[in-house]
Amino acid sequence: MEEHIWYLVELFISGSASIKDIDELQYLLSRDPEIFEAVKEFLLSYKDPDPQLTELDKYFFLKKVNELSVINFRKQQSYILKNKYYYAPAEVFGASVSKKKLTGLARELLMVKQYFKITVRNLRRNKSISFVNITGLAAGIASATLIFLWIQNQLSYDQFHEKKDRVYQVFNRSTVDGKVEAWSRTPIVMGPALQTEYPQVEKAVRMNWVGAFVLKTKQKKLLTQGFFTDPGFFDMFSFQLISGDKKTALANTHSIILTEKLAHKLFGDADPVGKSIKVDSTSNFMVTGVLKDLPNNTMFRFEYLVPWSYMKEVGWDNSNWDNYAVQTFVLLKKGATEAGANAAIRNIYRSHSGDKLNEAFLHPMAKWWLYNDFENGHFTGGQIETVRLFGVIAILIILIACINYMNLGTARTARRAREVGIRKVAGAGKNSLIKQFLGESVFVAFIAGLIGLAMVQLSLPWFNTLVSSQLVIPFKSPYFWLTGIGFLLFTGIIAGSYPAFYLSSYKPINVLRGTFKGINTLITPRKVFVVVQFTFAIVFIIATVVIYRQIKYTQERDTGYSKDGRIFIYMQGDIQKKYQLIKNDLLASDAITSITRTNSPITDIWTTNGTYQWKGKDPASRRTFIQFVTDQDLIKTTGIKLIAGRDIDIKAYPTDTAALLLNESAAKTMGIRQPLGQTVKSWQGNLHVVGIVKDFVAGWPYQVDLPAVIQGANKTFGTVTLKLNTNHPSEVNIQKIATVFNKYNPDYPFDYKFVDKFYKIKLQDDRYTGILAAVFSGLTILISCMGLFALAACMAETRMKEIGIRKVLGASVARITALLSKDFLVLVAISFVIATPVAWWLMSKWLQNFPYRIQIGWLMFALVGFVSLLIALSTVSYQSIKAAIANPVKSLRSE
Repeated sequence: MEEHIWYLVELFISGSASIKDIDELQYLLSRDPEIFEAVKEFLLSYKDPDPQLTELDKYFFLKKVNELSVINFRKQQSYILKNKYYYAPAEVFGASVSKKKLTGLARELLMVKQYFKITVRNLRRNKSISFVNITGLAAGIASATLIFLWIQNQLSYDQFHEKKDRVYQVFNRSTVDGKVEAWSRTPIVMGPALQTEYPQVEKAVRMNWVGAFVLKTKQKKLLTQGFFTDPGFFDMFSFQLISGDKKTALANTHSIILTEKLAHKLFGDADPVGKSIKVDSTSNFMVTGVLKDLPNNTMFRFEYLVPWSYMKEVGWDNSNWDNYAVQTFVLLKKGATEAGANAAIRNIYRSHSGDKLNEAFLHPMAKWWLYNDFENGHFTGGQIETVRLFGVIAILIILIACINYMNLGTARTARRAREVGIRKVAGAGKNSLIKQFLGESVFVAFIAGLIGLAMVQLSLPWFNTLVSSQLVIPFKSPYFWLTGIGFLLFTGIIAGSYPAFYLSSYKPINVLRGTFKGINTLITPRKVFVVVQFTFAIVFIIATVVIYRQIKYTQERDTGYSKDGRIFIYMQGDIQKKYQLIKNDLLASDAITSITRTNSPITDIWTTNGTYQWKGKDPASRRTFIQFVTDQDLIKTTGIKLIAGRDIDIKAYPTDTAALLLNESAAKTMGIRQPLGQTVKSWQGNLHVVGIVKDFVAGWPYQVDLPAVIQGANKTFGTVTLKLNTNHPSEVNIQKIATVFNKYNPDYPFDYKFVDKFYKIKLQDDRYTGILAAVFSGLTILISCMGLFALAACMAETRMKEIGIRKVLGASVARITALLSKDFLVLVAISFVIATPVAWWLMSKWLQNFPYRIQIGWLMFALVGFVSLLIALSTVSYQSIKAAIANPVKSLRSE
């Protein structure tokens, strides 16, 4: 109670007490004569350097308390006589009775209640500062929460499998082009060999992606992706089967398992188990199980599973150890170690095919998602680096928001100095004051947390789109609430720590004598905080600019082929069989000007080949080439530039099934000076070079030009590429093309892709990264500027008398504005000087991940520095101009 009385005294002498506050103070003083005497003595002796009360105000205030004291005394005497009891006045009325009877815990609870009232009143009294504090913390907490939700999702990938500690994927390792490389595709026959020949392996499961099957019922027809897999799939992986038997669901060749989502698309609400589906328009399959939809934290993506035995039925099985076509997973026996299994299977290629260049090794499930970058023979990093980076970003954003609170807390020293001084005079210790200020910051953090949670809920759909995930707030999880409360407590304590220790260290004698002055040295914590805040913000801005420039640079690079006006269609159903009819009708329709077949889209890499031999090649070395196959009109259709020789045309030159086109990098890799007419050997026989083409970009858009060979063929095609007739609108051309394909391939939906859009999709993840970087940099700038705005307001308020004197002495508005803005601009300039080398180092390291990359120039830094200073100037100039144009009479009237 005594603490609360002195708090009301502080409000009274500062001129900010309401009528209700004054009435409450007079009432409390009238009931405690001892405290009233102390307050009376303080009011009569206190000399305020900036007085808000006149002596007459103090006189009437004390007179009113005396009158109330007499009334209370008479009521007390009347009560005693009426009840025939005698109590000491302090035991009947007043706070002293509570002090004697309250336990330590009750006293603490009472103090918490008083602190809560004080905090609420401070928030109401400083609405603009409170708004900045709460909004800044809420934005920081919301951003950090979104990031931490994403991090938790990344760390949980495939961790729900019961046998995750014993599940491994088989990888290959070999020296290719002078570097140790690793890849996950393995021979089809490796799985059975591992299970039967190696005692460490309990079970082996193969998986092969299939995206060309159309699933057809009486009412529906869908094209979606699935996997061929072995019957032991459910013994290894813990995907939940809602209906069906895990042991027998994949036992029959014509069995199929659907996910919930796909089952609903095909059969609606009816039970699909036991029903028939036509697969690939040829075979009837029976639904033997329904799988619960896959969670978003798994690397597997499929909507149906079919038995491996069907792959044999359609003739896709292959017993060649040189055919790297499928993914192989193994479940080790209990007690078997990764090191022991690796030592055992290392030479599996040598023992089965005599291959001495390749070796097999295992990659544990716990590292599949996070550790997917291979370097010097081992998995060293990958997604884990992105997770760590986003974790650092989340911490920095929270730190920036906390710095706002610290800065604004210490900036209000003049306002809160009297409060601290009076409380210390009243007997409050330093620990008590620290508790109060930390309590205020924790309370603000919890308010900000509630607002931040609402912001997270509103922004989750947008954020999920950027990170290609399905994150949700786990409201029902007690761990979420415990973690959230702990996070808010930590944030509140961090944010309030410096103001608490700073304000509680005031000497009351200096404050109450009016000789207290704020810190005004060259380097102060407040200035350091501003510099740190804007350093982070400028680093984020530079990072955003670099990311966007890198994406634009790659998007606009010369790909070596024409992207505009080209579409491609995956070959499925009857397209291969009726290709000549389709081609004739398409050319006759005038919708296209040329057409070609290839094994894959020109933008993709589906096949690589390291078996090519040529004159002068070292037999012990391995050189890998991107491999395409085509029939005719490839250059005309795709726009690849021919440098020498001619295009492949198996119709005009039947021997072109053994012809080769080399790109510039392939010719350079082979070291052949005059490649035209030269012979290159492969497992298919002798091939002859008929042309040289310019390098083109296939696969990853950021890759430098890779050696590629284009081989003539009359089979093994996977796509049809069309060059649209530019004399007609694209919509008209597409409609004509669809009519032709629907005519000859009616069981399959007409599905096409524009080459230019398909290329842009490859940059989509990086574009989303750029958007996130822009959002986070904008957020840090916003939080920093909000703090700077409020800080400028506080600084202007504390310097009002100085400004008034300068105006009286003739200082212009422009000069005063420059004076008030200069200090902040200097701090931002220092931030830029610190941020520049840090950002250069970070982004240079980031760019090392891209073989095809931009160079970071000084002009970029100069532009960012100018924009940063402009933003800071715009932020503080409003408060500076407002202070500069204020009437000096108002600030100097008490002098």
